[in-house]
Amino acid sequence: MNILVTGAAGFIGSALSLKLLERGDHVVGIDNLNTYYDVNLKLARLNRLTCFKHFKFVKLDVTDKTEVNTLFEKEKFSHVMHLAAQAGVRHSLTHPEVFIEANIVGFLTILEACRQYAIEHLVYASTSSVYGANTRMPFSIRDNVDHPVSLYAASKKANELMAHSYSHLYRLPTTGLRFFTVYGPWGRPDMSLFLFTRNILEGKPIDVFNCGQHWRDFTYIDDIVEGIIRVLDKPAQPNLAWSGDNPDPSSSLAPYRVYNIGNNQPINLLTFIETLEQCLGKTAIKNLLPLQPGDVPDTYADVSDLVNEFSYQPNTTLEEGIRNFVTWYQDFMELILTKDIISDNLQAENTAVAFAYG
Repeated sequence: MNILVTGAAGFIGSALSLKLLERGDHVVGIDNLNTYYDVNLKLARLNRLTCFKHFKFVKLDVTDKTEVNTLFEKEKFSHVMHLAAQAGVRHSLTHPEVFIEANIVGFLTILEACRQYAIEHLVYASTSSVYGANTRMPFSIRDNVDHPVSLYAASKKANELMAHSYSHLYRLPTTGLRFFTVYGPWGRPDMSLFLFTRNILEGKPIDVFNCGQHWRDFTYIDDIVEGIIRVLDKPAQPNLAWSGDNPDPSSSLAPYRVYNIGNNQPINLLTFIETLEQCLGKTAIKNLLPLQPGDVPDTYADVSDLVNEFSYQPNTTLEEGIRNFVTWYQDFMELILTKDIISDNLQAENTAVAFAYG
């Protein structure tokens, strides 16, 4: 397949691109390489991909309609995995305009290109945050999700609604994946595992919100990527049993689907921290804080539809996943974050991204 991966320098995008390349797919990755977090980490992720002759990186912002259309015209994609977005619940409280531009305008640009160039399947990232004020567990794809508690969540719910309109009007197969707390090697520096690891190793306090009484459905990156690939390979189909009298929010008479993709095993945040302490051999200094605005106290994914339809089965234990992250961080990240990474010709469409360590 000839696949476009947006957000290819991101945590999930780079891991997904690597697996697609390893199985022989042609991948074009795009990313705007913004400075929301250290660009050096993004460049290092891309460096893992450039050894594949069937990988191409293009520095491109998904909000640039002209350049996106030019790329679609040239590359003749069969499938699109849209991961490019502005992430971060707390960041959306202080930078709302960025989320509208990246997550709404950017998604519209991708939808329009997919429509115009007859893409076989568009898969896009949604989030567990869409469940918002819901408290019934586990979260089901058939639950109402009309009460988001952050603009980030609202933007992702909007993506699901936009995707359905295009599936209905233009028969564009679209599948949304609601990710549940993805973690693992090459993860984002603004996520808890990265922040906790860095501070514990440096002997600094860690901020523990809601006094640690969060429950999160932590899902290891390899399990996430395996699920994405299974979904990407199977374009969404209409649900012929769907009825407007009792509408199922997760499907439609259009080729439209939404799935939870998680571990189906929530872990208490304090247990998560204890496991990290054991892997590091150091005790955390905890700064207990109240629940932050926009945060969902607990997440728990009902993944039965993904299991039944795609034989999805996450199998990485929390201990294994955290240990893998710690090994990666200690062996690699400390070096990366203290060295200069020099990239050449990142503006060029056919970039072979090169890196030198000072």
